[in-house]
Amino acid sequence: MSPEVLSISMFVFLLFAIFLGHPLGITLGALGVIFGILGYGPGAFFILANKTYGLMTNYVLVAIPLFILMAQFLDKSGVAEELYETMYIVLGPIRGGLALATIVVCTVFAATTGIIGASVVAMGLLAAPAMLKKGYSKELTAGVITAGGTLGILIPPSIMLVVYGGLIGMSVGELFMAAFLPGLLLSSLYLLYTWIYCTFINPDAGPPIPKEERTHTLKQKILMTFKSMIPPLFLIFAVLGSIAAGIATPTEAAGLGCVGALLLAAFNKRLNISMLRDAGYSTLKITCMVMLIFVGANFYTAIFMGLGGGDVFTKLIFAISSNKWVILGIMMFIIFILGMFVDWLGILLLCVPIFTPLAVNQLHFDPLWFAMIVSINLQMSFLTPPFGYALFYLKGVAPKGMTMAHIYKGIVPFVVLQAIGLILCIVFPQIITWLPSVIFK
Repeated sequence: MSPEVLSISMFVFLLFAIFLGHPLGITLGALGVIFGILGYGPGAFFILANKTYGLMTNYVLVAIPLFILMAQFLDKSGVAEELYETMYIVLGPIRGGLALATIVVCTVFAATTGIIGASVVAMGLLAAPAMLKKGYSKELTAGVITAGGTLGILIPPSIMLVVYGGLIGMSVGELFMAAFLPGLLLSSLYLLYTWIYCTFINPDAGPPIPKEERTHTLKQKILMTFKSMIPPLFLIFAVLGSIAAGIATPTEAAGLGCVGALLLAAFNKRLNISMLRDAGYSTLKITCMVMLIFVGANFYTAIFMGLGGGDVFTKLIFAISSNKWVILGIMMFIIFILGMFVDWLGILLLCVPIFTPLAVNQLHFDPLWFAMIVSINLQMSFLTPPFGYALFYLKGVAPKGMTMAHIYKGIVPFVVLQAIGLILCIVFPQIITWLPSVIFK
């Protein structure tokens, strides 16, 4: 059997196994072993050992459990609750104010944790009951919580960017800085849409809080905002500031973030043995899941590329078109479609090793810009049915009466906004490249 036939069969079997619902990490590893033996014989096991050892000695990947642990500490520290209560008071009097407050809190929360589940679940528990109680539409409530929660996978510190950097040997610090403005762009688009929708299109979807509840003075609101913003800004400075200033590597900054989140939990009197045990256990489970997929995907990709899968894909793409923007569009479309069915980590580990050499070496795209385009696209995978993770995270904690139909309907305009953000970053690459060029010049 020729290497080309083996590589194509390998990809077809992967899609088939994914649609059958088999665990991604085990599926990738098993297919790697089967087709590795067919292509290389017993030597496939040496490839597996070599690739696994390489992963285990990758210093950058140490940041993954540290950032996950930081997210767990922060989730239990009470910082998000205090910030949302403040934004509730400050923005509640205007139409759509609670939805705007939710997006603001999600944005700040995203800059302190790279875990989508933590953001969506926390805001689902905090914001959804309050918004529905005040008469907000279920669709708008679901949309702002899920879209705002997914910002955590893009705005640094992001687990996805740590994995991306470790996968292709790119500076995680540069990826962090490059992702900052695209993340804020998406947040701004969400805020602008929500304000326009609640003010001009459907005022009943986001009514202001009653006048009798507006008892705080301007001075009190300013003081509350200042007080609630200090803890997350402290953590953001500890993590991103140390990286931007060149004081710490991303891995060291992740350690600083863990200490900072632990201090915030202690300051809010949430630090106890039970919290430490739960945070440690959750971190262990998530890290094991991530690394299992990482090992399986790394081995699968090595066999796939070794059998000539990358060359087959390149020839197929260039057979469709030689225009680099058409090829970029095809790659983005493939990632978007895969995002409906496959976890972001699987897409990242499968597509990036194949797409990046093509985009950088043959199409001559800037590698940092291309990495961000892929990352922004991957963010949409959390919202696109049928398997958008953010949708199920919210459904798991949604108040009674909010169905999956409400959630599916609510995310539609925000997926469109994410697509607009992606297009803007393609048309205006400075959105991505400007900040890294200033900081790392």
